[in-house]
Amino acid sequence: MTLYQLEVFLAVVQTGSFTRAGEHLHASQSGVSHNIGDLEKELGIILFTRNRNGVKLTDAGEQILAHVSEIVHHSKQINQIAAASRGVSNGTIRIGAFASFSAHVLPAISQAFLHHYPGVELLLFEGSYAEIEAWIKTGTVDLGFLADSSHDGFDVVHLLSDPYVAVLPANHPLKEHDIISIEQLTQEPFLSLKSGCERLVISAFQKKGLSLNKQFEVAENSTIITMVEAGIGVSIVPSMILPAIPGNIVVKPLSPPIIREIGLVKLSLQSDSPVVSAFIKEALKQTSSFRYPASMENSLALKYSRFLRL
Repeated sequence: MTLYQLEVFLAVVQTGSFTRAGEHLHASQSGVSHNIGDLEKELGIILFTRNRNGVKLTDAGEQILAHVSEIVHHSKQINQIAAASRGVSNGTIRIGAFASFSAHVLPAISQAFLHHYPGVELLLFEGSYAEIEAWIKTGTVDLGFLADSSHDGFDVVHLLSDPYVAVLPANHPLKEHDIISIEQLTQEPFLSLKSGCERLVISAFQKKGLSLNKQFEVAENSTIITMVEAGIGVSIVPSMILPAIPGNIVVKPLSPPIIREIGLVKLSLQSDSPVVSAFIKEALKQTSSFRYPASMENSLALKYSRFLRL
């Protein structure tokens, strides 16, 4: 069992709901469910009964509750003592991140980090890939989260593999296909993101000698989904911008796969302060357990199971 699983267990007890526990931990409901399921499997017991009114501890769950509370409490005390001795009790970390990462992954990292180091201030600079790269180079931010960054002069710590998907209007003729090839999209009116993540899409088409029938370039993730829902066109977007699949679009895996590799980027990992080193460690821990919502996992499992942590 892991300490995080025990923290999830306590959150469910305290909130009486997997959904509210997820909100408290800045995690998805499916992520909470997976962690409780894994803990129950390891212990060989059922911890909660589930019904329409929420969840309730079983007798076995009641018996371990006090022990779990004590473990989590002592863990906090240990971390606080260790943080103070390493000089991590206070300070500021300036973070650069792109929109989908700062919306769906960074909250869990920040919440977990501040849980251990409440005296540290986190400042977020949200922007495009190009802006984040510039902020790292100029020292505006201490570190950044970027996709597909193998640039000279940067040190990169790999965190996640994020597959792209085709998004289509709900009544689109291709909705019956299990997998969409990029060749099938060449004649479709195409809606392109221009935050930087479109580079992999353009490259995939160019490698096949194909071109996009580009109709619009859109900066906001939500805008492109709204336009697809309205039937204006189709798009290819990273899975991470879809926290849940909207009812009026169809999401399909792609052939060949297009994957963006998301990493934590710094000018140098050799000169980290204790507070930054602690943050990087927490980022690695939290992204190792990152899960897409259940509906998204089910949609992508057919093609991308080796990239998603199912």
